[in-house]
Amino acid sequence: MTAQDKSNPSLWWKLSWQLSVVVSAMIAVVIIGLCFYGVTMLSPNIALWDDLSATLDGTFSLDPQKGLVIAEGPALRALKAENSTLWFVASTLDGQVATYGAVPAVYEELSQYLHLMTDADIRGGKGIVEVALVESMETNLGPVRVMFGGATHVSGQFLTLLAGTYKIYVPLLAVILPAVFFSVPRIVRQALCGLSSVVKKAPEIDPRRPGARLPVDDVPREVVPLILAFNSILERLEEQFRARQRFLIDAAHELRTPIAIMQTRIEGLPGPEQQRLMEDVARLGETTEQLLAFERNDQVNDRRETVDLVEMARTVVADLAPLALSAGYEISFETQSARYEVQGNPFTLPRAISNIVRNAIDHGGNSGTIHVSVLANGEIAISDEGRGIAEDQQERIFEPFYRITPRSTGAGLGLSLVKQIVANHDGRIFLDSSAFGSTFRLRF
Repeated sequence: MTAQDKSNPSLWWKLSWQLSVVVSAMIAVVIIGLCFYGVTMLSPNIALWDDLSATLDGTFSLDPQKGLVIAEGPALRALKAENSTLWFVASTLDGQVATYGAVPAVYEELSQYLHLMTDADIRGGKGIVEVALVESMETNLGPVRVMFGGATHVSGQFLTLLAGTYKIYVPLLAVILPAVFFSVPRIVRQALCGLSSVVKKAPEIDPRRPGARLPVDDVPREVVPLILAFNSILERLEEQFRARQRFLIDAAHELRTPIAIMQTRIEGLPGPEQQRLMEDVARLGETTEQLLAFERNDQVNDRRETVDLVEMARTVVADLAPLALSAGYEISFETQSARYEVQGNPFTLPRAISNIVRNAIDHGGNSGTIHVSVLANGEIAISDEGRGIAEDQQERIFEPFYRITPRSTGAGLGLSLVKQIVANHDGRIFLDSSAFGSTFRLRF
């Protein structure tokens, strides 16, 4: 992961996990809220029954003289210590009653009817301040009805209710939580799909190809102003680019006429200076033509035809062979395929090969062999046996107007135009250079 990836976290991931956590927290809040609501609605003694029933198990006995008897053991004393106001009344089905603790008078009066009750929640009646519950339990004496009250631990009510309802909310959570963590990322991804199209379109934006704009369809409303502002910047850049392009093309056209006049006049001059002046004018004319080609390439790069790379490279070698031989080189052509057809521009592709061969002629040291080959995969390789290109200059030679040596006769546009043409054909250019020569590879 790059530093950029760490500083710019994924919006999809951030929204997905945050929304999932929020929804899960809301579900938990609802469950806890319902339990708190149940605490306010149910009897405060509900939490006491579990402890009391466990304590009373085995404490009842029947005495012929006293009837039902409660034996206070250590567990019951401990429960009484935790709930100081604990009281209860126990009754067998035949009406034998036993009491424990300070039973409120109103409930003591009800104890004679306790054996008729199965379960009850007694509160809010006239003269009744304390809340009581009636529950049934199985003992060694058979069924016993217990009426009790005096719970003092409110927190126990909540925990008891939460534990008692787990059969409801645990299956519910088992269904809802996976659904949330699977559905929320899909919903977020769907909401951001418009931004995905913008991200895919952005790298295709090229000022040399006018009219390209970022789409605003299906984009979140909050992001639309940013995209419109970006498109407005692109429009202004295109206007400035077209103005610069028109200026350079017009300037190059205007230079053609005085250059032609200068050539005519120099040809009529006597003396040894004529040849040097002719070379200077030729260099100026070549710069003008390269400048025109460099700018016009943007206007014709959309033309596509079926082009045979083998025949095209062979033609370029044949056309430049006299120039290479007169400069002291040998030039050769080799192909691994009889034909290799691609969709390309029939005017700019030959210029790309021609510019590299001319570059080899200008900088190859006027000796050795310039070799042009077309490989089986359609790759075109142009190599020379010159002094090579320093590693720190291998990237810069593709910049406009850059020259390896200040006194070079070239204009510094040839290789830049090659890179532009190859890029317009979705290709790549590779350079291998050493002290024994350089090889340019054009891969489409």
